[in-house]
Amino acid sequence: MRKKAISRILALVVPVLLSLNSPVFATAGQNEAPVAATAPAAPASIEASAAAPAEAETAHAEGGEEKPGDLIMHHILDNHTFAFEPFGEVHLPRIEVAGYDISITKHVVMIWLAAILLVVIASAAGASVRKMSANQAPKGVANVFESLVDFISNDVAKPNIGHGYEKYLPYLLTVFFFILVCNLLGLIPYGATATGNVNVTLTLATFTFIVTQVSAFKAHGIKGYLQHLTAGTHWALWIIMVPIEILGQFTKPFALTIRLFANMTAGHIIILSLFFISFILKSYIVAVAVSIPFAIFIYLLELFVAFLQAFVFTMLSALFIGLATAHEGGHDGHELEASGHH
Repeated sequence: MRKKAISRILALVVPVLLSLNSPVFATAGQNEAPVAATAPAAPASIEASAAAPAEAETAHAEGGEEKPGDLIMHHILDNHTFAFEPFGEVHLPRIEVAGYDISITKHVVMIWLAAILLVVIASAAGASVRKMSANQAPKGVANVFESLVDFISNDVAKPNIGHGYEKYLPYLLTVFFFILVCNLLGLIPYGATATGNVNVTLTLATFTFIVTQVSAFKAHGIKGYLQHLTAGTHWALWIIMVPIEILGQFTKPFALTIRLFANMTAGHIIILSLFFISFILKSYIVAVAVSIPFAIFIYLLELFVAFLQAFVFTMLSALFIGLATAHEGGHDGHELEASGHH
């Protein structure tokens, strides 16, 4: 069981790591200057935009004052430096294989840390449960894990997927705990929120998309899957309904991607902005009366949001799988899908 748990987490983490440096969704403004010796020639507009972060970093190094917005974005965006002020910085190594950048960044480190914590905590909880007799109830970490597993199983997977939901539990539980741990690690001092990286959330949403499509093919076959794209309408309307249904298949992972990314990023921006208000106004009164109390409130709200977003992502994943594998009630299913998006 421990080997299976480790293999499932690795199967989820490895593609996420590979996606962090995707050229399509690479995060802009990482304050990293391009290497002129190896980079190909680019148009003037692209070169200017790529050189902007480097110029800002040079200006700061020459004694220029860094703006609050720059500090906020430096904290939010992924980069190759872990800052432990006032103790110093840790520069992460750069790795390039066959022209593909697989450098280690701070979000990669947080993903590794989340995976390690999950394996250690889950193994400890499993070992505790195996030592108990039939009349004993789990305690401590094992009790927390059992409560969360029962919640995802009975209140998320079973109502949304229905018959055969058990085979999807390993994926749903892995996604839930992985997102939850990543969210919580981002609230620790000197930590970083890996789920605040759109590449990470896109990869997680892609997993849900693949599981949904494979499940639909297995449940209905090719003929039933194609019939589902017509939404049960008259053939004269297929030219309208089929493109809409195909587009709808891709809007689901897009919604999962943006919802998790935006919610985890917004909270950190608000907290940092509240702190910078007192520095901008240079007022101790504002710091004591406004910045600190409101920042603490938003921080506590972020703890709730960390659990909420892990639940929402898992619930919507189960809902999409259930809609794709349902054998009857097609029109009701579409109505349920619409309500789920709201």
